[in-house]
Amino acid sequence: MQKIPLSSVTSDMILARDIFRGNMPVGMPVCNKGTQLTDDLIKRLENLDILSVYVEGCPVQEEGNNSLDIHLRELDGRFIKTFREPLNAILYNTYKAYLIRSMGGNSGRQTE
Repeated sequence: MQKIPLSSVTSDMILARDIFRGNMPVGMPVCNKGTQLTDDLIKRLENLDILSVYVEGCPVQEEGNNSLDIHLRELDGRFIKTFREPLNAILYNTYKAYLIRSMGGNSGRQTE
């Protein structure tokens, strides 16, 4: 999942969170999670003064944002010396699952 400015949104992206008017999570959503964005819908959101949205995956590379693969390689590097310790292995697996789930890889499913 990635929060991006509405100006960076393109059609065919999928919303990862509901969108509410005024960015307040109350009331009925303007668009629901899982909605595929279209050009018309993006224009409607612009007219509603929506500034940013959460989309599935990490489709936009911004300065300071790394891809899932880069984050996983960095995680491997941090745990390389201590991975055999049981508590560190649990921490590693938990954080790896969080990264995959939050950045859209494997839709949060573990693969063996």
